[in-house]
Amino acid sequence: MKKTKWLSVVMALTMAATTAACGGGTADTKTGGSTPANTTAKPAETDKAKEFKMTIRHINVRETAKNTLAMLQDVVKTTESQVPGLKFELDGVEDVVNRDQKLKAEMAAGNPPPIFNLFGGDDTKNYSKAGRLLDLTPILTELGLKDKFMNLSEFTVDGKIYGLPDAGYVEGVFYNTKMFADAGVQVPKTWDEFLKVCEALKAKGITPIAMGGGSGDGWVINMMLNTLFVRLGGTQIQENFTKGSSKWTDAPVVEAFKKLDELKQKGYIDKNVIAMKYPDGQAKFYTGQAAMLFDGSWAIAGITGEKSTIKDTVSFFNFPSMGGPGDDTINGGFSNGYGFSSKLNENELKAVKAFIKNYFTEANQLRELKASGRIPAMKLADIGDTKGLVAEVVKAQVAAKKGAFPAFDSLVQATVKKTLEATSEELLGGKVTPEKAAEKMQQAQDEANKAK
Repeated sequence: MKKTKWLSVVMALTMAATTAACGGGTADTKTGGSTPANTTAKPAETDKAKEFKMTIRHINVRETAKNTLAMLQDVVKTTESQVPGLKFELDGVEDVVNRDQKLKAEMAAGNPPPIFNLFGGDDTKNYSKAGRLLDLTPILTELGLKDKFMNLSEFTVDGKIYGLPDAGYVEGVFYNTKMFADAGVQVPKTWDEFLKVCEALKAKGITPIAMGGGSGDGWVINMMLNTLFVRLGGTQIQENFTKGSSKWTDAPVVEAFKKLDELKQKGYIDKNVIAMKYPDGQAKFYTGQAAMLFDGSWAIAGITGEKSTIKDTVSFFNFPSMGGPGDDTINGGFSNGYGFSSKLNENELKAVKAFIKNYFTEANQLRELKASGRIPAMKLADIGDTKGLVAEVVKAQVAAKKGAFPAFDSLVQATVKKTLEATSEELLGGKVTPEKAAEKMQQAQDEANKAK
């Protein structure tokens, strides 16, 4: 897995912390003669560069992403000032809608936006094989950026780079330190300890785990499920789903479905999980209505934002061990960023190069780290005085002795991802058993593997 290289770097960082046109005379081609030349010569004029527009599809649409959007807007202004005639149009789309609907349809039709939010792994592989993505390998060399990123493997296909991550991520448990203290519990190290913590919180009238995973947001449920089956079965189990040597009906995966169901049945996961969307679940945590939230490091912006009532009483821990080969790992990587259309004219290509040069800088990465707590995707010489919740996340990241593993949905086909989202909602909604959930998933995986 993407194990030590980028984590060791993060540890080190933590420790250090015109085209000109002129006027002239004209010829009378209809009569074969010529019109008298102007006796008064016009001064030479430089025409204004011809305007051209380019769309940037981004996913910074939530309140918690306002800092990232502000940075993008600053990059847009800078790039427009450097490229004559360029006018960017920002198209903000919710991330799931962009990935699963709009971009997928545009790629199938062969007309994606010039610049767009792109997910690594299977998405990048499929779109590059279809010839839709711009090969960035020579551009990164030209701009001196080839060795500036922590890890580009999720955007690399057959040795060529087709996308650039704008941040890294780590998934784990955010928790309210005051609620933990009031309930007399500490950070759990094992699954049994985790259950005891949940029970103690529930006895105090506190919702143990906030989660909004309904109305199409089943991916939120799958974050925790992903960690559960990797803990129990090891990282290789998800690597082999598409090869057929691992199955969703294998014992560790079925057990993961059972563990997730157990948390819901015992009342440890918010009883309204299927009635709420992702932002609602987040809000229940950062407004002090639940003790824990399983989420990614991108959630730091909301947890420490203006609407948060717990920003001074929140910390983070890696999910506890479960006695399986996947213990001492952490779900993390560099899966989300920007891709670029392969169909660019000369002016558009110049604009893309300028955008990349202006967006992917150490200064912007540090700005995002401090403003939004986003894990840098680029190697930073210094992370400054970064502390607080961000420091806790990085600490948990570094402490994972066996390294990081990517999200399962960067490894499996899109149809499998979609099936698991719906199946997870059904599981927590009491409409399917863990065993039936596993069977549904394996059927979807078999169909996807045959279609390859």
